[in-house]
Amino acid sequence: MKYLGISTKSLMGAMIISCLLLHPITHAQSTPKMDYAMRINQWHNEREKDLKMSSGWLNLEGLFWLHKGVNSLGTSKGNDCKYENSNALDTSFPSHIGNFILDGDSVSWENLNQYQVKINNVESPLEKKICVYDGKSLNLEMTWSHYSWTIIKRADKIGVRFRNFQSLNVTSFKGIERFPVNENWKIKAVLHPPLQSELMILNVLGQNLATKNAGKLSFTYQNKQYNLDVIDEGSQTLFITFADATSDITTYGAGRFIDIAKPDANGHTEIDFNKAYNPPCAFTKFATCPLPPPQNRLSIAINAGEKTYGRH
Repeated sequence: MKYLGISTKSLMGAMIISCLLLHPITHAQSTPKMDYAMRINQWHNEREKDLKMSSGWLNLEGLFWLHKGVNSLGTSKGNDCKYENSNALDTSFPSHIGNFILDGDSVSWENLNQYQVKINNVESPLEKKICVYDGKSLNLEMTWSHYSWTIIKRADKIGVRFRNFQSLNVTSFKGIERFPVNENWKIKAVLHPPLQSELMILNVLGQNLATKNAGKLSFTYQNKQYNLDVIDEGSQTLFITFADATSDITTYGAGRFIDIAKPDANGHTEIDFNKAYNPPCAFTKFATCPLPPPQNRLSIAINAGEKTYGRH
């Protein structure tokens, strides 16, 4: 049969082609829910990359608190700062590579004559003391082979943070188990102004430290309101350390961290528990993590974000 000189077969074929052009077939139609999960997965992938970087937490293999005067560094038993490599097959670090000298809040480094440690990537003179930390703005990095160390201060303690870039924690890292992405854990919230300027936070060293109080965050989940105290660390986001009913069961026993966007003029923001992440202490015993204050221990189970890692 023909219409206006065009066969029915040809007409139907033209209509099918037209429909395909207007409504192309795709193997996977993108939806807002899928896009959200992809964003969370991308955030998590970046998070794991950061952990493996030279400045990440996986390569920490030492934390040595200094005493006044000379503090020796090396693998032998007699050293004040005795380093133990996680890989027993790697015996490259010297038995005694040099000394730290603590004088007040200042720390100097002294090379031994057979080892030349780089300071801020520049070879330092042998058998000469060089100030690497002054308690103010000066804090220089020391490196030798695939090792690095810097000075840290925690209240009245001054110590050495030691890294091994070929640590077994880095080379054996397979990722962090986490809960399935669930957009219901992305919750609108309100940040109320703080009643006090400081928030006291206990860390794993037993030190109770004053932090800048950003206020109290309120959110509602399943018709019940919850509150979390928020810390302002001076960055583009705000910081929360919290625990919940999953802590020490499926998630890290000492709690987890989460960052939130700063609120708008009316105090409105959101908290996305799919981005709850483990503190450094979940990966290494050589970190100095803050602990959740009692008021940030939630009674509900936050089945979102990262699960526990390792046994630290």
